[in-house]
Amino acid sequence: MPARAITSAETAHDGRINESGSAPPARPTVNAPLAAGPFRVKICGIGKTEDIRAAADSGAHYVGFVFYPPSPRSLGIDRAATLAAAVPEGVERVALFVDPEDELLDAVLTRVAVEHIQLHGSETPSRGIEIRRRTGKRVIKAVRFRNRDSLSAIGEAEEWADQVLCDALPASGEPLPGGNGIPFDWRLIQGREWTRPWLLAGGLTAENVDEAVRLTGARQVDVSSGVESLPGQKDPERIAAFLRATIPSSYAPHGRTP
Repeated sequence: MPARAITSAETAHDGRINESGSAPPARPTVNAPLAAGPFRVKICGIGKTEDIRAAADSGAHYVGFVFYPPSPRSLGIDRAATLAAAVPEGVERVALFVDPEDELLDAVLTRVAVEHIQLHGSETPSRGIEIRRRTGKRVIKAVRFRNRDSLSAIGEAEEWADQVLCDALPASGEPLPGGNGIPFDWRLIQGREWTRPWLLAGGLTAENVDEAVRLTGARQVDVSSGVESLPGQKDPERIAAFLRATIPSSYAPHGRTP
């Protein structure tokens, strides 16, 4: 169904409208682990309205917009604002930054409506807390893994971030901090007791996400390159296949139903 024109009054809350034509209510803050409830999938690196449609139609809970110019998935502010306004009610929007300056945060967030900020750089706890206070957004902090020495960073992030995202540390010389299609050793976080909601990322595909979830107990997963035909080009069929792969009978009773 084509989107209708959106008035300024309707966009006052977060840039979207619901079925009744009114602004949606404020969303509650998430501050506890997702021990039960829906299994959630984030499709990151959205670049086109077709990507949004494919993600929403397949059952994704989050879509991510990248604001990091070296990435092939990076968006300009005008384009991102248009895409964010097209996200249907019920799907949450994430703005991904890498060690952002205040000027970039302000420029993006005054135009682009999102519910979450994802910090995917080397942001310190004090900087992360400052960003959360400055923007009023819920913060997802990425922790990048190489070995067991990386585990301490999870606890550090849990002390201040709203959610933690576990990703693989890029290979030496790789310019991108994420979205490289590289998994880490999932056994590193097997059986861990979490104090915050968290997402599993790094090299996930429709072929391996079931194993990753079984091994780690993840209730949320994040995928970008695993649903692309080329870097930065999302494939609707791969998005649908990935979402289907997250609902096998072994854990469907606690997640979405097929």
